[in-house]
Amino acid sequence: MNCVAENVAGTVTEGAAENTAPAAQCRSSRPRADALRNRERIVSAARELFVEFGPEVPLDDVARRAGVGNATLYRNFPDRSALIHEVVLAVTSRTTSRAEEAVAAEADPFAALSRFVHAAADERIGALCPMLSGVFDQDHPDLLAERRRLEEAVGGLVRRAMSAGRLRADIGVGDVFVVLSQLTRPLPGIACQGIDRFTHRHLQLFLDGLEAPARSELPGSAATLEDLRRRP
Repeated sequence: MNCVAENVAGTVTEGAAENTAPAAQCRSSRPRADALRNRERIVSAARELFVEFGPEVPLDDVARRAGVGNATLYRNFPDRSALIHEVVLAVTSRTTSRAEEAVAAEADPFAALSRFVHAAADERIGALCPMLSGVFDQDHPDLLAERRRLEEAVGGLVRRAMSAGRLRADIGVGDVFVVLSQLTRPLPGIACQGIDRFTHRHLQLFLDGLEAPARSELPGSAATLEDLRRRP
């Protein structure tokens, strides 16, 4: 029974004076708005710092970037693994939203695919790669569900563009993910600072190579999602 129903029942059977405690319990069981904002700030700050410095960045730095105390960070995320889990979920979900927005905004299927590729680069989807290592649980049900949503959304973009004759026929959905991963993966600690400014330029070169008719024969076979799921 929900909180409203419980309070109504309490009013009928026990009187309004005895209803204060259940109502207070219902209110206290809901996350406060400021607590939700703090959680969102922590996830956003962690995402930025993981991109800049890698997933091993000190959690104290995450708290400072988010503008919260260490106690608030650990109350929301008891360890690094829990925080990384939430960041991966957030990036995956946001990237799926970009695919759905591209379909709604562009009538031309290839334009929709192009729009998504550039938007996914802005989400820094490649930053997921270094996070999915070590003891991280890649098969957590939440992550598997979000990954399926993303794969279905991007697969739809590719299929529509190919069916319309706008996308060369010798590529697969996996090829899109591979290039996005390679061109948007952060490179912390290297001497090539500022290399990110070339990302959209090189993505456009990739997209020009995807457009039909094909101008060359690609070596090897198209990358599939099954190929990407295989682990060494």
